Amino acid sequence: MDKPKQWGTSAPAATAGLPTLASIRADLARVPMTRRVTTILFIVIAMLIARYSWQTPVTVIDGQGVKSNLTLPFFQDAERGLYDMRAAVATLLNRTVPQDKRVLLVTFTPDTQFNTRERSPLDRTTLARALTSLDAMGARAIGIDILIDQPQPDDQLLVDALNAMQTPTFVGYATVRHNPEDMSHWQQEFLDNFLKRITNSKVRPASLKVSADSDNVARSWPEQPKDLPPFLPIALTGRTSASDYRGSIQFMAPANSEYEVFENLPVDLFTEPAAASFMAPRVKDRIVLVGGDLPDSDQFETPLTRATGQTSAGLKVHAAMMTQALDRRLPSRVGDVGLWALALFVVLAGAFTSMVDVRPMALSALIVGQLLFFGGAPFLFELRGIDTQGMPAFGWLAGWLLAYMATEATVKAMGSDEKKFAQGALGKYLPKDIAALILKDPTRLSLTGERLPIFTMFTDIQGFTALSHTMPPETTASILNAYLDGMSDIVLKHGGTIDKFVGDAVVAFWGAPIARDEDGDRALAAVVDMMNFCAEFGKASPERALLGRTRIGLHHGEAIVGNFGGEGRIQYTALGDAMNCAARLEGANKYLKSTALVSDEARTLIHDQTIFRPMGRITLSGRSTPIVVWEPAPHMAVEVRQQLTQLWRQFETGNMQALHDIEAIAANHDNDVALAAFACRLREAGPGKSFELGEK
Repeated sequence: MDKPKQWGTSAPAATAGLPTLASIRADLARVPMTRRVTTILFIVIAMLIARYSWQTPVTVIDGQGVKSNLTLPFFQDAERGLYDMRAAVATLLNRTVPQDKRVLLVTFTPDTQFNTRERSPLDRTTLARALTSLDAMGARAIGIDILIDQPQPDDQLLVDALNAMQTPTFVGYATVRHNPEDMSHWQQEFLDNFLKRITNSKVRPASLKVSADSDNVARSWPEQPKDLPPFLPIALTGRTSASDYRGSIQFMAPANSEYEVFENLPVDLFTEPAAASFMAPRVKDRIVLVGGDLPDSDQFETPLTRATGQTSAGLKVHAAMMTQALDRRLPSRVGDVGLWALALFVVLAGAFTSMVDVRPMALSALIVGQLLFFGGAPFLFELRGIDTQGMPAFGWLAGWLLAYMATEATVKAMGSDEKKFAQGALGKYLPKDIAALILKDPTRLSLTGERLPIFTMFTDIQGFTALSHTMPPETTASILNAYLDGMSDIVLKHGGTIDKFVGDAVVAFWGAPIARDEDGDRALAAVVDMMNFCAEFGKASPERALLGRTRIGLHHGEAIVGNFGGEGRIQYTALGDAMNCAARLEGANKYLKSTALVSDEARTLIHDQTIFRPMGRITLSGRSTPIVVWEPAPHMAVEVRQQLTQLWRQFETGNMQALHDIEAIAANHDNDVALAAFACRLREAGPGKSFELGEK
């Protein structure tokens, strides 16, 4: 996850790796408008996903006037799945209970259907007899979770039983308008007429509704229209405060696998008076729900189905809502403002994470930590009793990822642009291959300082300062820029690092930030090319011809190399005696009448030593230790260079004849002032002595 450039590194506070608002604003100002608009568009989309992954904010109305929200199926399915996981975990960890003694389920089972030989509608005689028995046992209230919407021969028996009830009893009711998928008009007409036949004030209608989602999972309390009788769980419990509740159904799990949350007895036990008398203690003061528990009808999945594989009858779903109302467990959901705030937080976290400039391992830990947090936070909310249905957990992750990727793409694009710029900028001072290596691995460029053996070069134009006063400024600038461009190209061509320009002087070195075995050979090649370049440079125009001779000094020694300077003005440079020595060698050319001087320390590390001719032993200005210097002489025959070297070594041992031979060679090269000056210095200093330049 390395990034070539991170946003927010413009301000000092960003040194810790964290972007600041000021630095982000500065970086945004450098982003092209098209890219900026595109990134903002993706951020807005990420916000909408993080807010509306359960449903889109677009509402449609069908031909019957029913409102519904458009959805993104994949997102909604993912959100539902994550919610079911959260609800199941919370149920198994926090919502385990002993068997609830307040509620009794009396159910028609497949055995009942077999015994009565009636499958649908359920046998009315069995229901009538069971109601009569339950009424006599002292039930607190009875709810009939069955729609009596079709005529049967024994309807009058059921009507008579209901008219005789002394226990508050609620008969299931529904309408075509609110249950178009379950009822037709003739069924509603029959149900309405059936209820008119019941004159007992103890018996009242109650609406039935299990509001399953499109995947047939019962997760939420249904809408309770005002034109319907009270919802059955509300009517049985009397908790009218729950009439407007639209939150999630909180299913409970049994604390012991040997029983269910609600005691469930088959209706057959209550049809015979002799058997029913034994059931009285299990009915007294309980709310009794009578309905079907049949595997082939009225079955719903619940959030627990994914964990247990079991479905639940609508009767049991109503029982769960009923105990939820009794216990006043009606948790609220996070409001619209809260969901927008959380979506904004998630998206900003993704965007800011892509801007953080930290090590890859730290960035990976930060990303994983955030994803675990945003994925795990809804689980914690659910465990703390907050209704998390409608909380976009998957949307948070998707929004975070989209914001991260959109911002990351912009960061990389900026980094690519800045990398090109940086490579171009580095390419003005470093060889292209070294610049590429440093951009790939910035640690190669020391950010402090390190002591390294390097080849140091210093060049200068003799008399340029005085010459510049005689030329128009624009002419001076034009000539100097052309000259420095040519000299720089030579340094970079031969793998050197340009340290700085001091007026017309060029300071360069080899061996840092990356050292090569052939650095000495590269430095020597640069010296020779510079000598040739300067010889040709003056031929281009009369103004250039006025330039003085370029002097070059090359030395090898240790220097402290690294980034130095104050905040915002850091420069990669070399400091130390090696640099000073190269500068003094450049200046010594003036006295030695030479063009380029190479110290013996540098020469011994260069493979092709035949190109040099000796310039003797000198003591540089400001130094006490003599130094042997050499001059590259590609214009001189190699035999003559070798002969001069041998003669100088002989003279150093005291052989005066060698001096005469050197003087004879100098006489034969009457245009070579440097060679003539060399012979004079040897005679003046004497064998083994040093010629001193200036004061020590």
